[in-house]
Amino acid sequence: MFFTTIVRMAGLSLALSLSSPLAVQAATKQAATKPCRIPDFPQEVQCGQIQRPLDPAQPDGKKIDVHFVVVPSQDKNKLSDAVFVLAGGPGQSAINVAAWGQLVLGRLNRRRDLVFVDQRGTGRSAPLRCPELENGSELISKEQSLQLTLTCMKNLQALPYGDLRYFSTSIAVQDLEAVRLHQGYGKINLVGASYGTRAGLEFLRQYPQSVKRMVIDGVVPPDMRLPAEDTQKGLDGLFAYCARDSACNAAYPDLALRWKKLLASLPQKTSFIHPRLGSPVSATITPDALLGMVHKTLYVPTSVSALPYALTQAEQGNYSPLVTLSGSFGLPSPIDIAYGMHFSVWCGEAFGRPASKPAADEFEKVMEQLYESVCSAWPHATVPAAFYTVPVSPAPVLLLSGGIDPVTPTRHGESVAKALGANARHLSIDNAGHGLLTQGCVRDVVYRYLNAKEDADALKVDATCVRQIPRPLAWQLPKAKPVTGTAVTPDTSATTQPGVKP
Repeated sequence: MFFTTIVRMAGLSLALSLSSPLAVQAATKQAATKPCRIPDFPQEVQCGQIQRPLDPAQPDGKKIDVHFVVVPSQDKNKLSDAVFVLAGGPGQSAINVAAWGQLVLGRLNRRRDLVFVDQRGTGRSAPLRCPELENGSELISKEQSLQLTLTCMKNLQALPYGDLRYFSTSIAVQDLEAVRLHQGYGKINLVGASYGTRAGLEFLRQYPQSVKRMVIDGVVPPDMRLPAEDTQKGLDGLFAYCARDSACNAAYPDLALRWKKLLASLPQKTSFIHPRLGSPVSATITPDALLGMVHKTLYVPTSVSALPYALTQAEQGNYSPLVTLSGSFGLPSPIDIAYGMHFSVWCGEAFGRPASKPAADEFEKVMEQLYESVCSAWPHATVPAAFYTVPVSPAPVLLLSGGIDPVTPTRHGESVAKALGANARHLSIDNAGHGLLTQGCVRDVVYRYLNAKEDADALKVDATCVRQIPRPLAWQLPKAKPVTGTAVTPDTSATTQPGVKP
């Protein structure tokens, strides 16, 4: 995931000072891995950690521990080109998504190690967590959100490693190279999802000699400023589909116009049933809260299929369906975002320089205001100018995009593939959402691509099994079958698949 919610809407010399492999190797402290267990993972793995300077310009200064997990290959003919999985966010723990990584890349694990490095600021590596935001169980105003965020910032600054200026993608990929050297791997394969694609591109820029091949799924260009730049396009696409589809249009006519009226009618006091606890909740739904919930729902096409129903219910004052779809009251999860790390990275990279254009729509305006209010106070790294460029790649890169992804749509994959040059190949599925690695046969294509002996064969891997898919049909509330002599009433307890009628 790239940015799961609108916060529960709920120096050049520093970056380049360890740019050579020898410098990175000198800055690590050797430590053997040891057998361990991690949550949600079926077998014993190897856990390790290395010490890294908090400030790369002071290798003898304050240190942090960077933790990693290796799922070792059991094959006698083990290959040295391990697969490193780069998590999303920014703020997600790679170790905590190891089970997902094994699911997608398990066939490669027969002859290659799978490696999960918790990026500094996440998981077990000097975590920058904001429980005030991450464990929220209620809808809060943007003023409350800002106050909680600034409180978290002060708490993080009191930590031994609390100088937030040294949590950036450029510094983090130097830690990644240090782990590669520490483990004695040759060139490695990188598989990054969402924000992990930005980390992969930066690793490729700094250490092209260390990359064998790369897969980036849901491409985040290094110069992308707002995760909401395509949200309105995603919503407009849903409205256009509903207007064309006779069943959707009959059930939810004039959806685009009704959306505008709904947004204009807020704020509105309402009550609904807590989707997890079943208890009544009273809240004021603001425009920011509505936009945030819709933004989250647009990530997954199957959730999008129920969005017309949820919006028409909200129009009638019933926000329960939308609250449930957006996951706004979900329990904290191991794969959640560490917001302290998220803001440290994003404030330095996306908001470390002025905007090139004004916000174009309500989604952008809300997110721009959120980040501006936080980043004006949040300490952040000095990002090298070269960070914002995409290098011509000497290694093969496979890019994956979903056409109705509201955060990292196809246009990002196309532009980055063009910049990477002749060694890039871009695959897209028009009606897929955020992330393709678990879509159809994509994981098989990724396996053949990474497993190919020659780079030329990898770039020409057969991907004809990757088919275009239809957009999921709009969900409608099932109706009870009529019984002779009995009044017909809606069966509100029944459930069905999107678009399927009894």
